[in-house]
Amino acid sequence: MLLGLFIILYTISNVDAGKYKEVMNAFGSVFSTQKTIQGLGSQNHPFNGNANSGKTLRETLQSVIDEYDYGQNVQLVENERGITIRILDNILFNTGEAKLNPGSKSILSKLAKVLRTIPNDIRIEGHTDNVPINTPKYPSNWHLSVARATNTAYYLMNTEGLSPERVTIVGYAEYKPIASNDTPAGRAQNRRVDIIILNR
Repeated sequence: MLLGLFIILYTISNVDAGKYKEVMNAFGSVFSTQKTIQGLGSQNHPFNGNANSGKTLRETLQSVIDEYDYGQNVQLVENERGITIRILDNILFNTGEAKLNPGSKSILSKLAKVLRTIPNDIRIEGHTDNVPINTPKYPSNWHLSVARATNTAYYLMNTEGLSPERVTIVGYAEYKPIASNDTPAGRAQNRRVDIIILNR
């Protein structure tokens, strides 16, 4: 970093616009100071989709959640990975099942209208609580969480037109909880599908 500072100071002391631009471009690539994401960041990165220009991506997603009163079942979380759309399982699936409910397709369709307008990769994660499952179809929570992530991704790709090149899936079973599994309310929070709009 000190070396970089001295180079910049030297460049400034020899005012040469061409050299200055070259140095700054080099530092931008080395230290990844230039964000290539469109839409992420609640303040600095406006969402430039066709229908909702002037809003950030998070604001656009939140407006969808608010408009259709999904707030009790759908939350937004923003961190270094990107923006996570956290959907509780009770709005997507029946207990112990991975087949999407008819109502779940409605909310996924509304969210997909936003997801289609951005270039970011999408990661879909399935999560369960720690209550064991052992059925012929789903011998474990691993099987159930992967199946839920897969069916969610499959619907978004095949029905809503998301490019398969942008989508990845993963199942975490009960091993990435966001609440305690010691209470029914906590377990309900842990049973979820996370749709993550990834930073690049």
